[in-house]
Amino acid sequence: MIVVTGSTGNIGRPLLDALTAAGESVTAVSRNPISLPEGARHFAGNLNDPEGLEPAFRGADRLFLMIPDPALPVSRIVETARASGIRRIVLLSSQRAQSRQDPVLTSMEQTVTGSVPEWTVLRPGGFASNALLWAESVRSTRTVRAPFADVGLPPIDPADIAAAAAAALLEDAHVGRYYTLNGPAAVTPREQVAAIGHALGEPVELVEQTREESFAELSRIWPPAVVEKTLDALGTPTDEERKPSSDTELALGRAPRDFTDWVARNIDAFR
Repeated sequence: MIVVTGSTGNIGRPLLDALTAAGESVTAVSRNPISLPEGARHFAGNLNDPEGLEPAFRGADRLFLMIPDPALPVSRIVETARASGIRRIVLLSSQRAQSRQDPVLTSMEQTVTGSVPEWTVLRPGGFASNALLWAESVRSTRTVRAPFADVGLPPIDPADIAAAAAAALLEDAHVGRYYTLNGPAAVTPREQVAAIGHALGEPVELVEQTREESFAELSRIWPPAVVEKTLDALGTPTDEERKPSSDTELALGRAPRDFTDWVARNIDAFR
């Protein structure tokens, strides 16, 4: 059996679908009940209460671990999983663990890799779905406010992250691997906005923000420390962060989807 945390999100939900389609029994952990594919059961759990997750882990041997808040007790979560019989953990980390040597992410990765015999670490870059932050303004005024309009990064489709996680949970070939995951080509915010406008069939205007304006806006939804790191990556990316990673195809067994594919599947959010 496989346990999936973060099961309501844009990675967790397609991961549930992929695992149950493969015939696996899956426990989906979330705070609130959710609709589930056949073959999955729900466990009402909270990562802030690691010991309370023991019933969800009991009888399982694999875990997809998504830590949305670095303040969560990662070591206790991992120890509860290991003591309950989990042998393989697929951890969702971030490209910043390598490209920025982020100590919080590095510590989290080391906690996992030093605790269970089988592990895979996924390090995605920026998500294509971050464009959904623009959805309301596109719907209401056909405008987007964003910083660093002409700085390109290769965004990863969350569905591809889910597919990589499914492969790592199901296939032994991925054990002991770190995978940097991103899209097939760098795309600037200006190009992303143009792709949304093209899919809508009408123009969408980009209004370029200063870093300070973007920081003030994003701090309403994310912790300031997270916003600072995000803006650093968006505005002054490293050479590694700018380039598509060959790891993505190794993890997926195919080429990753591009940004226009993500837009086509999600365009209703912008109408």
